[in-house]
Amino acid sequence: MGCAFDLSLWQRSFVTGWPENATAEDAALVKAAQAGDRPAFEALYRRHARMVHGLLLARVAAADADDLVQEVFLQAWRRLDSLRDPAAFAGWVLTLARRRAVDHYRRGVQTAELPEEILSEDSPRAEAAAALAAIRALPEAYRETLILRLVEGMTGPEIAARTNLTPASVRVNLHRGMKLLREALGGSKARE
Repeated sequence: MGCAFDLSLWQRSFVTGWPENATAEDAALVKAAQAGDRPAFEALYRRHARMVHGLLLARVAAADADDLVQEVFLQAWRRLDSLRDPAAFAGWVLTLARRRAVDHYRRGVQTAELPEEILSEDSPRAEAAAALAAIRALPEAYRETLILRLVEGMTGPEIAARTNLTPASVRVNLHRGMKLLREALGGSKARE
């Protein structure tokens, strides 16, 4: 029996939600995908799609996020040979997603909101839309971490591991972001 800090790999991955050797696994998958192995790229997609979706959802309309995730991974597949450090795949694909979100708005893609008679203020969909709009109005650091936590269901340590932020930064971003979100949604009303 070791000290309290001597956790097995399984325990560490359970606590963080992201295996310790995930970067090495990503690197091996990237190298295989660069050699033309489609199942390896599909594994990369499965590992990172939720994170990319969350990042996009923090920046674009929910109706557009799913399509943009597909576009980001299509671009990643096409440009995979340009990735110099295979272990940097997670950061690289997030950069592609951020740029794709910016391009989405540059193209002037317009989305239409549902008519008022369909989307009443009492509906859960209206509440979710209001919460998402409030999150999108927050500063970027809070917006991304809140979406990854509240919408994508990622843990704080998992967000830190996948976005290369420190766990302390993620905790601070989540704490401050939640405080701002509560204020934006009406303070006590958000606690009900």
